[in-house]
Amino acid sequence: MKSVTSLLKNRFFKHTVAALAVASACSAVSANDMPGKGVEVTPIFPSIAEERFRGEIAIAGLEALGYEVDEPKESEYATMMLALSYGDADFTVHLWDKLHETFYQKAGGDSSMLKVGSIMPGVLQGYQIDKKTADQYGITSLEDLKKPEIAKLFDSNGDGKADLTGCNPGWGCELVIDHHIKAYDLGDYVTHNRGSYFALMADTIARYEEGKPVLYFTWVPQWIAGVLKVDEDVVWLEVPYTDLPGGDNDVVTTYKGKNLGFAVDEVMSVVNKDFGLENPAAMAFLSQVQISSADESAQNLKMRNGESSEADIKRHAQEWIQSHQSEFNSWLETARMTSK
Repeated sequence: MKSVTSLLKNRFFKHTVAALAVASACSAVSANDMPGKGVEVTPIFPSIAEERFRGEIAIAGLEALGYEVDEPKESEYATMMLALSYGDADFTVHLWDKLHETFYQKAGGDSSMLKVGSIMPGVLQGYQIDKKTADQYGITSLEDLKKPEIAKLFDSNGDGKADLTGCNPGWGCELVIDHHIKAYDLGDYVTHNRGSYFALMADTIARYEEGKPVLYFTWVPQWIAGVLKVDEDVVWLEVPYTDLPGGDNDVVTTYKGKNLGFAVDEVMSVVNKDFGLENPAAMAFLSQVQISSADESAQNLKMRNGESSEADIKRHAQEWIQSHQSEFNSWLETARMTSK
């Protein structure tokens, strides 16, 4: 007959093994749920507050995977690619695939970075004028600005040339606009006004509200599309033919039958190559994140209407996640499975 001491020892052993097994299982579940635990991540975003929203959604997902996400660095797009290439930052969700291709390649391209997902497909750029003026004078194309009487309609400083509200230096779009003015022989008829885009657009919108003709460059998504609505307040202008810097004119530049002159583009998630290969869960998550241009435009309009603080933007991101919770959870689950 076994002694009481022997029985107690045996029971203690069994309970200890069982406890260790449960602890081990919990640890495994925890490790799978938090594959990024202990890993610091540095995002890099543009300095444009209106583009922070999608970045906050990406940050929320990485944090849910256990990553310790640093305060994002901010820079212009060319510098952003260099930072990713050199490992000074780990990811961004702000590369326009066609527009910023030169920046990407000059920084090292696929040798040092990876384009891992299309976070926002079907983004647009181009030129718009107010619909009232377009209808009254039959203006449909940039070519129409070669008529002195048409150019004068958009002249705000008395020099006889149309004033085009253009693009910030460093964004990439300013290079395309300058190229178009040269390619379409518009130099004698159009002035490209550069500077702080949203400050310039505030003046442009004020001019529109005064009933004056307006001519400006814009892109979608952003809040301006919610203030000056296409086909209600403004219309897209066509270009006579596709002509882009670098000579890659085979890209799609047509939207709803109009040649907008800019590639119909997509915004990409990009990671530093070493970071991506060492962190498959992060790369898998970033490869799935996708936000509609309509959702980002709606969020940007909230910013324009006063909800523009960093806390507001973080709240908007959380509200978006809550309204897309099932989809967001599926991205996390796929990322966790990738890390196993």
